[in-house]
Amino acid sequence: MLREFTGYKKGVNLGGWLSQCEHSTGHYNSFITESDIAEIASWGVDHVRLPIDYELVRSSDGQDLETGYRCIDKCLEWCEKHKLNMILDLHKTAGYVFDSKVNSFFDSPELQNEFVSLWEELAKRYGNLSNRLCFELLNEVVDTEVADQWNDISLRAVKAIRKHADRIRIIIGGVRNNSVLFVDRLGKPFDENIVYTFHYYEPLIFTHQGAYWIDTMPQDFRSGYPLSFKQAAALSEKYLPAENCEFLDFISSDNTDAGFIRSAFKKAVDYAEKMNVPLYCGEYGVIDRADCADALKWLKDLNDVFSQYDIARAIWTYRSKDFGITDSHYAPIFEKIKTLL
Repeated sequence: MLREFTGYKKGVNLGGWLSQCEHSTGHYNSFITESDIAEIASWGVDHVRLPIDYELVRSSDGQDLETGYRCIDKCLEWCEKHKLNMILDLHKTAGYVFDSKVNSFFDSPELQNEFVSLWEELAKRYGNLSNRLCFELLNEVVDTEVADQWNDISLRAVKAIRKHADRIRIIIGGVRNNSVLFVDRLGKPFDENIVYTFHYYEPLIFTHQGAYWIDTMPQDFRSGYPLSFKQAAALSEKYLPAENCEFLDFISSDNTDAGFIRSAFKKAVDYAEKMNVPLYCGEYGVIDRADCADALKWLKDLNDVFSQYDIARAIWTYRSKDFGITDSHYAPIFEKIKTLL
């Protein structure tokens, strides 16, 4: 059986607040407020995942920005008041952005040193909060070719954190955008307080239907759920970049239903059990172009598999970013969505 990720069984992402956003005081003060944290707590979840960008807390010349740290402090205060735990997720770091093909991080020792330095600073500030906070090193490493290099860099960061925080849990994701199929490329855990993470949006042709940021995807394309495996493969080949079609090459299934999800998860679950490491799905969700009834079917199938394997998770996302569960698109089924978190 998987080790339990205690305190982080069901959660909600706060995407678009301190990451992938307009970095301004006005935005920071308005996008999420204490009332939002209180609302999330009322749903019966136990944590939020807080994505942050490097530029929130550090300037281009490496100076710490106290205005950004105060935003993190504020979220921690609200979570403590409303009895929620928190994951601090470095969504973008200097030289690395998961949704860009132009990155210099893995070619630059200086940028890697800055990454380690930032995590050491975060550990100094927040490492004493291990009873209600976890650290997530970096969101969605894309290139499969840097798997071994990423293991080396993440180990350096873990060791830097451990100088100041010997018990805080540290979450590490793998390559191909934290694919569940590449969890087994992660290195052996440094200690007993390491957690493996993955993201799950498969079949992507359903969860990202009509996504304007995918160049090959028509914005008026729509897809139902579940699809036959053959339908999913054919539509993916037609409308998704080649690297986004690879997922289906590793799965054997007749339909993209709960059985498909179980098949997709099995290798990661087996590896996490072997390494005695908890497993966490840090993101999952359906774009707001999808039919609400089909989105519910997908969420139910996924929830069933999460429950079967006892996998902790956090849905993407609370508001906006085309996946916001509290936005108007999902209003007709929102009460049902809450039961499937």
